[in-house]
Amino acid sequence: MPTNEAYKIPTKRQNLFLRVTKGHFATSHSHTNYYIDVTTQKMRLSEARAVAHELLPYYNSTTIVDTILCLDGTEVIGACLASELTRGGFVNMNAHQTIYVMTPEHTVGSQLLLRDNLVPMVAGKNVLILAASVTTGYTALGAIEAVKYYGGRVAGIASIFATVDQL
Repeated sequence: MPTNEAYKIPTKRQNLFLRVTKGHFATSHSHTNYYIDVTTQKMRLSEARAVAHELLPYYNSTTIVDTILCLDGTEVIGACLASELTRGGFVNMNAHQTIYVMTPEHTVGSQLLLRDNLVPMVAGKNVLILAASVTTGYTALGAIEAVKYYGGRVAGIASIFATVDQL
């Protein structure tokens, strides 16, 4: 079995790194020569806070966010981002000063599903979709479709890593 080369790439934040492994990796809808490991950004509180702080300027004074729909295990980042978006002391578009942070379920066909008790957190709400990465846009488009299906408005799509800049 070949050994994959791994790199730890620093970012402008002292406590935040991008971990990249060179090799051949395949998903159900793409093949790539690099694996971007964002596990610690998703699971470690200090790194999740740093990611949330980096995402904050894109949404804090220009976008109303009522709900953060967390994909790919980004719940810790979502909670940190919600905390930052509702923090006092700066211009904030969220009049309610609270944000739902939620995770959808997936059907066998990879569609996103919300149980009845979660639908009111999306219906009529401004929903920010949070993903670990957006490389092909396939998952993000599925999330957009689900938000619209359940009666919500997509406020934006945020991710730790992306290769696409529009869908």
